[in-house]
Amino acid sequence: MNTSVRASGAKLSSTSPITLANSAEVAGRFLLSLLFLLSGLGKVGAYAATGAYMAATGVPAALLPVVIATEILGGLAIVLGWKARIVAFLLAGFCLLTAIIFHRNLADQTQMIMFFKNLSIAGGFLLLVANGAGSLSLDGRAARKHTG
Repeated sequence: MNTSVRASGAKLSSTSPITLANSAEVAGRFLLSLLFLLSGLGKVGAYAATGAYMAATGVPAALLPVVIATEILGGLAIVLGWKARIVAFLLAGFCLLTAIIFHRNLADQTQMIMFFKNLSIAGGFLLLVANGAGSLSLDGRAARKHTG
């Protein structure tokens, strides 16, 4: 049987049967991505209002296309598990910057919750950086082709 070894030490067959672990990896990537996909698409639909909000906080509205691309393309990359470690690292940084720039008024309970939500999402992305996307991903498929 053709096998490869994950960072955790678990062996994966070249066919990657569906298990609780790799199903949880897919679900986790989907849930992390969902917020970014919906947020990016929402910004497209409310482009002017989002640009005005960014400008009001001191962020140039000209960066809005970059933000939208980051959210949509980053979300797609994570859900598909493509270059997941790199993209997760970049999205973790995006979450930290967003928390610091847009949610730093911790005296406002809503802003405090948003701040810590962003920190928590960054933590989830850092776990993805450490562990990779798993076997049911484009990265996993590429690893199987390379080793098998």
